[in-house]
Amino acid sequence: MMQALHEALRDAARLCQLVQDRYLSASAKTAGAHTEPVTIADYGSQAIICRALQQRYPDDAVIAEESGRQFRQVVSSEKRAQALQLLAAVLGEAVSEAQLLTWLDFGAGRRSRRTWVIDPIDGTKGFLARRHYAIACGLLVDGEIADGIVAAPGYNDGEGALFYTQAGETWRALLAGGAGRRVSVSARRGGDEFVVAQSYERAHASKSRMGRTRELAGLGGARIVELDSMEKYALVACGDADLYMRLPRAGSGYAHKVWDHAAGVALVQAAGGMATGLDGEALDFSRGETLPNAGMIISNGQHHARVVAAAGRALRE
Repeated sequence: MMQALHEALRDAARLCQLVQDRYLSASAKTAGAHTEPVTIADYGSQAIICRALQQRYPDDAVIAEESGRQFRQVVSSEKRAQALQLLAAVLGEAVSEAQLLTWLDFGAGRRSRRTWVIDPIDGTKGFLARRHYAIACGLLVDGEIADGIVAAPGYNDGEGALFYTQAGETWRALLAGGAGRRVSVSARRGGDEFVVAQSYERAHASKSRMGRTRELAGLGGARIVELDSMEKYALVACGDADLYMRLPRAGSGYAHKVWDHAAGVALVQAAGGMATGLDGEALDFSRGETLPNAGMIISNGQHHARVVAAAGRALRE
């Protein structure tokens, strides 16, 4: 089922890379224009994915980060024209603004057993800084995680990879195309070989609390890999990392968006790993755009209960 969307995410990644190559460096020189390239890429990426969904799954619902109304109100006429030109270049056909608006809003507000959750660019600051970012599409069936695809252009020093679920397993293929290879979480249990992935940006989670959690769980010697985006989930799923935590900063009331996590959770679970809330509870994707969970712990399963207990103690201290 998900194979029909592989090319859509690859096309979305191509569009994002075109935006970086054509507009990013020039825009970065202009005060106040730093977010414009990612704005164009966000809308273009989502349009490509929703176009594929509309063609193949016309009755399904969609929860996505962007909307046609936002595109009309926020994006300048010049940038709207650039978005249409980029879409035409990637799709190989002329695209009107009416088509773009229809794609952006496809499935929005619809009730269906099947709901696609889209993050057209996860890791905005990583995209702008040419670090890591991801393009993600997850599938919920009756509010439960069913499948996921994550395109990671920065994976393996920029080689790029497409991570996806298929028949209850997780696979990885080159972003440029070709056959996939089944992957699974690692069996590493600790020591210097244990790898922890965490957010590059300090504002996204409490690095001090996560460090304290690692110490309390006996994982203080683990190697830390910092990067942006949902690619961290993919690293756990394919065995490149063993643990990823998202612990809130003190006083934070941030509500996690479902599109930042759905596809990644699908990858980890299908690869044999564990994805829970901070108390070990299930991550609840059934409540619309936000998760009720205050944070999440993603692991290869080897020390999950120990990390949950350690996180609880770190949060109480």
